[in-house]
Amino acid sequence: VQLQASGGGLEQAGGSLRLSCEASGPTSSTRAMGWFRQAPGKEREFVASIYRSGDATYYADAVKGRFTISRDSDKNTVYLQMNSLKPEDTAVYYCAAGSVPGSTEQWYAYWGQGTQVTVSS
Repeated sequence: VQLQASGGGLEQAGGSLRLSCEASGPTSSTRAMGWFRQAPGKEREFVASIYRSGDATYYADAVKGRFTISRDSDKNTVYLQMNSLKPEDTAVYYCAAGSVPGSTEQWYAYWGQGTQVTVSS
């Protein structure tokens, strides 16, 4: 499974960005997809995840109410809509795919390259 993330960039605080992650290859084995992020000097942390069916989503407390994860199964693509951005959201964002949604990195077998999100104050 290959994951291609896109959509990062520079945005002002309070603005919005949408990240996309397209999966290709034997995606039938990946029932869950998620987003993680890593800020400079910090460990990578969970952001959000979703089941293939789209009926179960999970969010980190830091983004709950501001970020929305969704997926288009026909396009094998997962999205992360980020609203009300804050400078502390600045990080490299990674998409991941695995069999179980949730906040544990070890549950995700496949990872995409990161996409930089920078939020200016």
